[in-house]
Amino acid sequence: MTPADADTSLLAPGWAGSPVSAATGDAAYLRALLEAETALTRAQAALGLAPAGAASAVADAADPDRFDLPSLAERARSGGNPVIPLVADLTRAAGEEYGPYVHRGATSQDILDTATMLVADRALDLVLADLARTERALAALAAAHRDTAMPGRTLTQHAVPTTFGLKAAGWRSLVLDARDRITAVRDCLPVQLGGAAGTLAAFGAYGAPDPAALPAAYARELGLSAPPLPWHTLRTPVADLAGCLAFTAGALGKLAVDVLTLARTEIGEVAEGTGGGSSAMPHKANPVRATLIAAAARRAPHLAATLYGSLAAEDERPAGAWHAEWEPLRDLLRLTGGAARDAADLTEHLRVLPEAMRAHLGLTHGLIVSERLSAELAPLLGRSRAKALLTELAARAYAEDRPLGELLAEVPELREADLTAAADPARYTGSAAELTDRALERR
Repeated sequence: MTPADADTSLLAPGWAGSPVSAATGDAAYLRALLEAETALTRAQAALGLAPAGAASAVADAADPDRFDLPSLAERARSGGNPVIPLVADLTRAAGEEYGPYVHRGATSQDILDTATMLVADRALDLVLADLARTERALAALAAAHRDTAMPGRTLTQHAVPTTFGLKAAGWRSLVLDARDRITAVRDCLPVQLGGAAGTLAAFGAYGAPDPAALPAAYARELGLSAPPLPWHTLRTPVADLAGCLAFTAGALGKLAVDVLTLARTEIGEVAEGTGGGSSAMPHKANPVRATLIAAAARRAPHLAATLYGSLAAEDERPAGAWHAEWEPLRDLLRLTGGAARDAADLTEHLRVLPEAMRAHLGLTHGLIVSERLSAELAPLLGRSRAKALLTELAARAYAEDRPLGELLAEVPELREADLTAAADPARYTGSAAELTDRALERR
């Protein structure tokens, strides 16, 4: 039976079971905290600040299976963070000889911030993998439907024709923008090491001839970046994570809300490859993947706002601002990771229905190309007469349920004009094909 206090993601189907879910769980955080502590001892040993035996002893002691997560969580309340009880347990596990080299010179924030960067680094790699899948699927859709005409919609109404290829290319462009932002942030994630007030003073007290060299050694041990300064209250790394994650969720949200619109029963221009069921209506195939992505896009900005709010962190170590980051950042990683997983599944199996798109181009009786016809008729009739005629025929097209092209053919002044091409919505997609080709050149 599942323990009553277990986090089973019951109310989080958007990220439940996703790769990022496992990479950001409590067990993953515990491993990252232990790696941060072990690397600190190794870095000090590499600089001659701790015996070589200490590094191996701490590494052996830092077996995640030796630590009780519920106990750590409960005891974290007394000091306000989980590092304090973790250090106590790890020190005991390292033994009397080498226990004193656990956490030596560091402060809790050094370890938790560094562990958070490790978790973020691994989670972002997983997000990038799913974005790559999404990008490939969208590239294929854009190329396959380069010339598939469909209604362009502005302010919910038919405007002028566009192509599904251009729409898919636009989605892909946003995915690539997200990829680039995440990659830039991931490649700069730093360790945190400053000691009690960001001065590295304790490391000097323990005999380091050049304490300022220790953060770079620490970074090398963990494969993270070395920061120019301790960033206890300089929260650029967290703000950068907030920005790239919220952008990614929003970029995928754009794709999702378009799919939700186009998949409506009365539109039916696309469909999810495997729709979800309804508890009450057996006939429904709900666009579940797009729904979950859209939900993530709505939550992400508010989580990012909390992280941006924590930039105002007082003094050299803050009370509350740092603590306020932990859950929103993990939630943001999970939401974005889940959305990226769902976007890959959605786009790889998306069904495009060109027949419906073509049929909908005629819903306005040809008025969807009135912009083009106005330009074509102005040289023949004069601008004022062309506008008046199109206004009149637009009303008749609806009243008589007849296509605009047919009505134009009956106008005496236009009997010699061949307006067949001008009245065909599929022939008025502008530079959509060329723009799609250009967009697909981006790698």
